[in-house]
Amino acid sequence: MENNILGLHHITAIAGNAQQNFSFYTDVLGLRLVKKTVNFDDPGTYHLYYGDETGAAGTILTFFPWEGIGQGTEGVGMATEIGYSVPEGSLDFWTNRFTENKVSFTLASERFGETFISFKDPDGLSLSLIIPKNADGRKPWETESVKKENATRGFHSTTLSLQKIDDTAKVLTDIFGYRLLGQEGNRYRFITDTVEHSAIVDLLELPDGKRGRNAAGTNHHVAFRVKNEEIQMEMREKILSKNLQITPQIDRDYFFSLYFREPGGVLFEIATDNPGFTVDEPLNELGTHLMLPHQHAHLREDLEKILPKLG
Repeated sequence: MENNILGLHHITAIAGNAQQNFSFYTDVLGLRLVKKTVNFDDPGTYHLYYGDETGAAGTILTFFPWEGIGQGTEGVGMATEIGYSVPEGSLDFWTNRFTENKVSFTLASERFGETFISFKDPDGLSLSLIIPKNADGRKPWETESVKKENATRGFHSTTLSLQKIDDTAKVLTDIFGYRLLGQEGNRYRFITDTVEHSAIVDLLELPDGKRGRNAAGTNHHVAFRVKNEEIQMEMREKILSKNLQITPQIDRDYFFSLYFREPGGVLFEIATDNPGFTVDEPLNELGTHLMLPHQHAHLREDLEKILPKLG
């Protein structure tokens, strides 16, 4: 099973203010900042990674916080919801916490037999907390105010909004090895059996849906997980065989990446487990230093002056 897609690796979104983003995800949501680096293509902007203690695949939400980029708009051809798994009995804690912190959220509802609440981050990014049918045993990251009995366990799912789902569904089933689990209205749930968690992708069919605008409060891309580079390159050949364009392998320091745009318009990435986030920082210091890719190391003095201070 390891020679296939192993569920979600990470999801990357856009924010409009680095400090606001950092405060929300570490203080309110209780995630760990596991890496503070820069956008490889725009080093004057942070690339912030949030996850569990180690930044395990399937827990990593990353952001490009482009200061003052303006508000984006969710639409078809985008990932439009990020679902986190939380423990049974924790939703009262979260609704109280969101109320105290003036976070916009909905009352509990049910989808595919699972209870969830939806909420928005400060930029309007759509997220949800979901109690899975099968308890999520992953070890959570704890903070002083978010203890393990309530803390997020990592991704439960992501939702892609599409005008038509057929061709995207074929990518999931014929290339990635997912299967259709069920349908509720215009929502189609796909799951992989290669992993226990971070295994679900929902396709939302919106024939009259409008294209969104990629800016603050929207998702940039969804990354799927493979074990190593060898399997990744086998996957690349499968994608090419379906007449889809895909990038060469790119070294992102903490994983190796391939990118392609699936037929519905969503930018997909395939990312490896290796080498991981401790390659340049010890586990107990993850996220505490500004780590620069080698091609931008000579810019450190300038970047430390222009990048916003986080605290």
